[in-house]
Amino acid sequence: MPKRQTFSAPGQKELAPGTPVRLDRIRAPQYGRTLDAFVPGQVFAHPRGFTFQPAAMLEFARTFMQCNPLYLNAEYAKAIGFPALPASPQMVFNVVLGLGVQNDSEKAIANLGYYDAKFLRPVFPGDTLRSMTRVLDRHDRGGGKPGIVRIQTLGVSQCGEVVLQYERKIMVGPNPAGVPAESGVPAPAAGGESPAFPWIDQPGLDLGELQLGAGDPSLTGPNTYFEDFEPGDIIVHANGRTITDEHVALTYKVGNTHPLHFDRVYSQSLSGAMSGEPIVYGGLVFAWLEGLASRDVSENAIWELGFTEGYHTQPAVAGDTIAAVSRVLSSELLPGAFGRLVGIVTFQLIGVKGISSKAAVSTYGADLFLKENDKKDKGKEKIPAKIFEIERRLILKRRPGQG
Repeated sequence: MPKRQTFSAPGQKELAPGTPVRLDRIRAPQYGRTLDAFVPGQVFAHPRGFTFQPAAMLEFARTFMQCNPLYLNAEYAKAIGFPALPASPQMVFNVVLGLGVQNDSEKAIANLGYYDAKFLRPVFPGDTLRSMTRVLDRHDRGGGKPGIVRIQTLGVSQCGEVVLQYERKIMVGPNPAGVPAESGVPAPAAGGESPAFPWIDQPGLDLGELQLGAGDPSLTGPNTYFEDFEPGDIIVHANGRTITDEHVALTYKVGNTHPLHFDRVYSQSLSGAMSGEPIVYGGLVFAWLEGLASRDVSENAIWELGFTEGYHTQPAVAGDTIAAVSRVLSSELLPGAFGRLVGIVTFQLIGVKGISSKAAVSTYGADLFLKENDKKDKGKEKIPAKIFEIERRLILKRRPGQG
């Protein structure tokens, strides 16, 4: 048994008046990476980690207007077969991304997209996640212009199991001339060795021993079963959500350290579209949009499989009111016994600001659902009110008696 360590500290005396000020000893640690610091193939494990606790999990689900009782009602979760209330996938995503910002994107100019995200297993109270990143490639345009970096990120549990994996692209500027290289990010390991990076090319889904037909049906809406969605359906979600300066505290609650989201002096020092008030962290915008849609599309979801082709097409700031629209892209039954109980539905989730979802559909019609980055090639104008687009897949219960 380790020996207990004790010590006595001497009384503290005032030292500042008699200690010389050494202006030649100033240090200003920097975090994040500029373009030149991203090396394809490099792997780094992010600091800190995050332990999930029931109060924080419930607070996140309620703050972001989640309506699926799976993330709100422990008895419902247990009836389905989970051992405890699972964290909402949006919370897991925000935490894993936030933990990586210090190394990945604290110097990024913009987050360009999310791709191939997969939630592989649930996170329960007491689980602790670490985040890891691998650099896939770096596109340097030269001439001092910002470049594009593509990375993969993993969320790994205390048991070494991958719970989430995804790719994203970030726009990053080169290191300015005469500015010291980053000192607050980890250097490559000695001998060039990198930590193991357990990305899974063909991942399986581990949800434990679920009772897929269980759960009190009176706890969920009557129109969010698999049978209620056909490809082509457009669901206009009634309510919007006005974002206040609450977003500043929420950004740090999920561990995101980019000053653009909480430091007005920093954000006002920038030029261009990002200059001004702190920008709402995009993961929070995504979470609110998903919550606004949840009672219409996901109350009967037993799992969020993942998402891809996600883009923040415009920033949001405190005072903006956002709203959501969903479109059904596909629906498919699972093979065998699972297909009698659940099916997979793919949705396109669209976010707008400064306009209601109903008005957005009426005003922009089919153009609302076109990818903003493709509009120039199609001779279309971008929609200034549109702030987000993504495709997501849900496992939904079948209506009792339909299987």
